[in-house]
Amino acid sequence: MTDEVTLIKQLQSKPQKEQAFRTLISLYKERLYWHIRNIVKSHDDTDDVLQNTFIKIFKNIDNFKGDSKLFSWMYRIATNESITFINKNAKRLQTSNEEVQQLAINNLTSDVYFEGDAIQLKLQQAIATLPEKQQLVFNMKYFEDIKYKDMSEILETSEGALKASYHLAVKKIEAFLTKD
Repeated sequence: MTDEVTLIKQLQSKPQKEQAFRTLISLYKERLYWHIRNIVKSHDDTDDVLQNTFIKIFKNIDNFKGDSKLFSWMYRIATNESITFINKNAKRLQTSNEEVQQLAINNLTSDVYFEGDAIQLKLQQAIATLPEKQQLVFNMKYFEDIKYKDMSEILETSEGALKASYHLAVKKIEAFLTKD
């Protein structure tokens, strides 16, 4: 794997930028796809948000200062693009973010790219009932196994607050799954 510092230098160098960007995409495309997919749910919407994320990364790579890991910086962009996408959909449909997410979950059963069963669908429904921050933290920890330290850089929140959010999210999900 290409050393991150070298990759950043190549990305910030005019003659090497395009080739380095292709390398960046091949290294991070799948991880970013699943991160975004956990937030927006739909495969087609995920592809759109992923494309917007890479465009934003390409346009802003010269502003990357190296204060965090490149991975954290890109995840922050992907997270913000995903939230912006949900907000725009809510505004366009004149509804709440929660209703947009519920609609996305209801559409999962007809999504040819969703391979989950009834239990996974129920889990997605439970996650959708959480506040936005708890959803992000739960998805990043449970599905992507991101360390709290890295999550702290991505979400710009303390590790303690993230641990508390995850704990609360788990309790709420357990309560949702055990009711009935």
